[in-house]
Amino acid sequence: MFLGRDAMWVTLLISAPMLLSGMVVGLVISILQSVTQIQEFTLSFVPKIFVVMLTFVLFLPWMVDTMKAFVIPLFGNLHTMI
Repeated sequence: MFLGRDAMWVTLLISAPMLLSGMVVGLVISILQSVTQIQEFTLSFVPKIFVVMLTFVLFLPWMVDTMKAFVIPLFGNLHTMI
């Protein structure tokens, strides 16, 4: 039970920067589209992809450290879980 909870928490932590940045960019672009009345799908899609990829690159060291902090003790205690 604790392993599942911790796995979901680590997944939420690792995905949060990319999801939040995509949400913020989507909100800004949708406000811009409603103000200018330009309804173009690619206008919102391309900047979101770029920002999410940039966020992934910037937060990658932190995400790897967070994942290692979860996985190393998990593998160390693997014999107790079997």
